[in-house]
Amino acid sequence: MNDSNLLAPSLRILSEHRCFGGVQRFNEHASIEIGLPMRFSIFLPPQAEHGKVPAVMYLAGLTCNEETFMVKAGAQRKAAELGIALIAPDTSPRGANVEGESESWDFGVGAGFYLDATEAPWSSHWRMESYLIDELLALIAATQPIDADRIGIFGHSMGGHGALTLALRHPGVFKSLSALAPICAPSRCPWGMKAFTGYLGSDREAWSSHDATGLMQALSSAKEKAPYPQGILIDQGLADKFLAEQLHPHLFESACADAAQPLELRRHEGYDHGYYFIQSFIEDHLAHHSRSLQP
Repeated sequence: MNDSNLLAPSLRILSEHRCFGGVQRFNEHASIEIGLPMRFSIFLPPQAEHGKVPAVMYLAGLTCNEETFMVKAGAQRKAAELGIALIAPDTSPRGANVEGESESWDFGVGAGFYLDATEAPWSSHWRMESYLIDELLALIAATQPIDADRIGIFGHSMGGHGALTLALRHPGVFKSLSALAPICAPSRCPWGMKAFTGYLGSDREAWSSHDATGLMQALSSAKEKAPYPQGILIDQGLADKFLAEQLHPHLFESACADAAQPLELRRHEGYDHGYYFIQSFIEDHLAHHSRSLQP
C-alpha cells in the first residue's frame, strides 16, 4: 500500500495492519466540527494501490467505537474481493468532560446518535452529523484513494438509525443504503426518546427530522420520488431482545411501501442483536452496496 498518501496535517495513523492484500488503518485527527480529536478506521482493499475505489461507511451502535466493526464483523475479506473500502467512525465525541457524559450507556459517550445536538451542554461537541457529512467525508476524499462519487452507508442498531437518517437527510451524498437491526422509529422507542430529549429538547417536531420512519413518511406525503430506486436492504434477527421495544422495522417497512421506496426487509429466525448476527449477513450487505457503486 502506498504510504506516501498526502495526509492532512492533523491526520495521524495510530496503527496499520496488512489484511487480505490490503491495509487496515486506525487514524486520529483534530476535528473542527467536534472541537476534539476524533478517530476513525479505514480498510483499503488491494485495488486501492492502483486507483480510487468506492467505499462504504459503517456506523456502529451504542457503546461501540471506531474499532468495533473492523475487529468483529469479518468484513475485510469480502471487501477486498469486491474492491470496496470500509470506513468506520467513532460513535461520539470523547474527552469533552461534559457533566453526565458517562453516566448512561445509551446516552453521552458512545451514544452520539449521529445528529447535531441543539441542547446545552451537548451542543458544543455533540455534532456528529456535521462531523460526518461536512468534515470526515471531505477529509477522506482529500487524503485517501477513495472515489467520493461512489460512497454508500450502512450501520447497526443506533448506527442503522444513523445510516437511514443521514442518507434520507442528505440526498445524493450516499449512493447505496442498508442497515442491520436499525432503530427505525427513534421517536417511538425508549432509546430514541431519551437521546432526542437530551440532545434536541422536548419539541417532537424537531425529532421527526431525525426519525427514519418520519422522514420516509414525509417523502410519501410530498409525493417525492423514492430516493433509492435500487432498493434499501435491512436484516433483522427475530431473536433480537430489542426488537419489540426499540427497533420497530415494521413501521419503516410501512412507510417505505407508502413512499414506493423499494425495501428488502429480511427477518431471520434465531438471530440476536450482536456481531454474530452481523457476521452472518455482512457479505450480503457488501454485495448490495457493490452493485450500486459500480462506475
